[in-house]
Amino acid sequence: MTNLLIRGGTVVNADRAFRSDVLCQDGRIVAVGENLQASAGATVVDAGGQYVMPGGIDPHTHMQLPFMGATTMDDFFTGTAAGMAGGTTSIIDFVIPNPQQPLMEAYHTWRGWAEKAASDYSFHMAITWWDESVKRDMGTLVQTEGINSFKHFMAYKGAIMADDEVLVNSFKRALELGAMPTVHAENGELVFLMQKEISALGITGPEGHPLSRPPIVEGEAVNRAIAIAEVLGVPIYIVHVSCLEAAEAIGRARSRGQRVYGEVLAGHLTVDDSVYRHPDFATAAAHVMSPPFRPKLHQEFLWRGLQSGNLHTTATDHCTFCATQKAAGKDEFSKIPNGCGGVEERMAVLWEGGVNSGRLTPSEFVAITSSNAAKLFNIYPQKGCIAVGADADLVVWDPQGTKTLSAKTQHSKGDFNVFEGRTVRGIPSHTVSQGKLVYVQGDLRAERGAGRYIKRPAFGPNFAASQQRAKVLAPTAVARAT
Repeated sequence: MTNLLIRGGTVVNADRAFRSDVLCQDGRIVAVGENLQASAGATVVDAGGQYVMPGGIDPHTHMQLPFMGATTMDDFFTGTAAGMAGGTTSIIDFVIPNPQQPLMEAYHTWRGWAEKAASDYSFHMAITWWDESVKRDMGTLVQTEGINSFKHFMAYKGAIMADDEVLVNSFKRALELGAMPTVHAENGELVFLMQKEISALGITGPEGHPLSRPPIVEGEAVNRAIAIAEVLGVPIYIVHVSCLEAAEAIGRARSRGQRVYGEVLAGHLTVDDSVYRHPDFATAAAHVMSPPFRPKLHQEFLWRGLQSGNLHTTATDHCTFCATQKAAGKDEFSKIPNGCGGVEERMAVLWEGGVNSGRLTPSEFVAITSSNAAKLFNIYPQKGCIAVGADADLVVWDPQGTKTLSAKTQHSKGDFNVFEGRTVRGIPSHTVSQGKLVYVQGDLRAERGAGRYIKRPAFGPNFAASQQRAKVLAPTAVARAT
């Protein structure tokens, strides 16, 4: 029996904050209240002057991902361990089948890779092609394997891009199954064209990357995905929203009552596109990810989206390639493997930029770093909440603690940190996973293979926005009748 008592802190949930002790036993929270007593031999953590919050959930990571001819530096152990050091206790990663690869084959490959994870994990499944076997496997994944979200890359033409036919078929199937479609929204045809045109102009360095993927190509794809979802009456989740065009499209749809949800990366909130003009190729290339970092004016719109509730979750798209791997695009920016890190830094960066600035309350911080992801992907209140019966995944947060972020001190195996040199105030002092202390004031105690695969059940009968579909189709029906 493993007992842990966190005493004297301020518990912060997404709905309220209150002074309380938290007692954990055998991986679950068994009591929340004042003056709790632990049994003999229990571990006691003094949280006086600190916040006790649900462990972070990063709903967008890529551990051990083979992509663009390389495999990410962080595997499921090193990546989840780094997350623990930053207060993140669960990730939702992506199974990405090759075109024509059976979904179940890819799923079992990723499950095998993830057996070494230190923290709990789950998966989204990418739909990269379509036939009847894909439709069948989607059913198996939802009904048997606990996957309730399907990812669609609207970019990466010639590789994993899903065209409109795939989107329509997959969205419709997701609706039937009570699963949520998610999209990487960039117009892949336009990106492909602009990459060739910019390269032909002699712009071959990393500075060409954002030029080939301007905000409008993201905005167009977001609008198109939202329109498809509206016609079919299915909710939709937009990953890594990076620009005002995309944020405004989500806001407009939500104002009409459409169920559209938006995710924003810690990097897009804090890093701007000047990094691509750095004179050192390795530094500029290290920031190459898609969508790219944007001009600073977009950051304020993203923060406002979180404040207003039009953007709902924060993630990292953690996908670490080293300098040697990035050098594959030394003479052609489109060949630089796309990806940056951040799973360890996300929560501290968001606390610094959100809570310390006054943009967010501590409860709003909990919502965007944990609770909203748990709710949207149907694992709440098992995750994302400090309550009796919930998993004992917690972070004790020292609001006065400081740290300077650097590749030299990070736990990720990547060799670069996009937040390099940034000093944050507000860091985890302790991280708890399954009721065990896995990070204690700088001491990382991650255990290889301790993480569990978390199944996420399908959504209930009210999941579909059927009334929206009726509104879309009604005018056509009236026209036919007359």
